[in-house]
Amino acid sequence: MTANLSALFYLISGILFILALRGLSSPETSRQGNYFGIAGMTIAIIVTFLSVGNFGTGLIYVLIFLIIGGSIGAFIAFRIPMTAMPELVAGFHSLVGLAAVFVAISAFLKPEAFNLGTIGDIKLASLIEMSLGAAIGAITFSGSIIAFLKLRGIMSGSPITFKGQHFINLILGLAIFALIYYLCTTQSDNIFWSIVLISFLLGVLLIIPIGGADMPVVISMLNSYSGWAAAGIGFTLENTALIITGALVGSSGAILSYIMCKGMNRSFFNVILGGWGATDQSSSSQSKEQKPVKNGNADDAAFLMKNASSVIIVPGYGMAVAQAQHALREMVDALKKNGVKVSYAIHPVAGRMPGHMNVLLAEANVPYDEVFELEEINNDFANCDVAYVIGANDVTNPVAKSDPQSPIYGMPVLDVEKSKSVLFVKRSLSPGYAGIDNDLFYRDNTLMLFADAKKMTEEIVKSL
Repeated sequence: MTANLSALFYLISGILFILALRGLSSPETSRQGNYFGIAGMTIAIIVTFLSVGNFGTGLIYVLIFLIIGGSIGAFIAFRIPMTAMPELVAGFHSLVGLAAVFVAISAFLKPEAFNLGTIGDIKLASLIEMSLGAAIGAITFSGSIIAFLKLRGIMSGSPITFKGQHFINLILGLAIFALIYYLCTTQSDNIFWSIVLISFLLGVLLIIPIGGADMPVVISMLNSYSGWAAAGIGFTLENTALIITGALVGSSGAILSYIMCKGMNRSFFNVILGGWGATDQSSSSQSKEQKPVKNGNADDAAFLMKNASSVIIVPGYGMAVAQAQHALREMVDALKKNGVKVSYAIHPVAGRMPGHMNVLLAEANVPYDEVFELEEINNDFANCDVAYVIGANDVTNPVAKSDPQSPIYGMPVLDVEKSKSVLFVKRSLSPGYAGIDNDLFYRDNTLMLFADAKKMTEEIVKSL
């Protein structure tokens, strides 16, 4: 395939990726966005194969690894439950970063194969591109592994901090840039490997001080890192599609991280610098007294909701764990038959990743026009008869507005406590991911429904 024809198809592929991002910005167009993305990636892969020309016997190995990798990815995607989607995303980010590192290593060890010059005489621009791509890719890989371990529960979700941590991160970051400069002047193997190893270490140190409550931001930030790593390697390979794709992923991930930080009242720079100023959430947990709570059952909840004129559903991670979205949809349908107006309130960081709740509700065929973001629905709680909180915790905690000592102080939360009645479905009074007690449990207008979210919702449906 000629260079001009390749460039044209890569441009078409890039346009499809842009349309994919545009489609994914709304639940109503998300399916269409996915189709655009699949079409763009298919075109990019085919054009890349045709552009390489003569693979020789190497084509067989490429196809074998393509089939193996594709089969593993498809198997995982079909088998993974929605509750494990955040750690899956973190795991896949790590693979993108590792791929960038491997390509950079290949380009450094065999520059002739990439038309970058010869060993010891690699083009200056290519050296900068491959070293930056390797560094960002290594940070993405090790950082994503730590995020995966925290989300999976293998590693503690609490911040892991030590004295002088941020100073060490700063020194390591400056060391990477210094080594890249020396690599460009000496083209030494030892310096290149030092860049890779220090970057792996920096990725670990950047993520371990970030607590579980901030993990949604970390996921989107690592997504951004993986994009920039891919873009850097795209410049090395002179591959237009990789540059466009990497830049789109990098910039959209950074924008999403900024939006998430605003939604959690976190500093954007604090997060990307490795949780600067992070609060130890475990030590911040209040040694709560035995405060009185009101216990209720499915009959109580059904009575309150059946006699309400408006109900607002607030879903959270507990709904995802219990896979209660279909039972919830059944309950809402029953309420609508009784003339009750029902809406869904989604907090930007409900669940473990951006859009987690939206995906679950879409899976249960919840109409998009009934689902509202925090800014759109928060004022409605004051006029709401019943708020049904199913598995959400930190995003409904009133202390975010009243306690300056709280780790979540200043974080925008849903004003659930303003409803006439609050039905809170939870297994126990245990704290949420931020590790702090929820003051909403003990409010006079709150009725606690201690049970599995799916089981309780199904019992309410029967009572209705």
